Amino acid sequence: MRRYSVMLDLAEILDWVQWPAMALTVVASWLVASQSPKKRTAGFWIFLASNVLWLIWGWHASAYAVMSLQIILAAMNIRGLFKNDPELKPDNAA
Repeated sequence: MRRYSVMLDLAEILDWVQWPAMALTVVASWLVASQSPKKRTAGFWIFLASNVLWLIWGWHASAYAVMSLQIILAAMNIRGLFKNDPELKPDNAA
């Protein structure tokens, strides 16, 4: 009996990165629309995780427009984090 090794090569794994990236984007969108500041903050962090996954997939797929978009969206998500969470805002009283 012949044994088969079920191993995905790196290219196949990177092909699949788009699916968790998409799922995280959907979950983050849902949370950012919440009225709860904690849920919105979680949404921005999840968006940042999805940005990283999209960047990884974009690099693999040579999708430079997607990569550029994710960098811009990451900057907007960081801005959203600071605007949403008062603890992250710089202290202007100093």
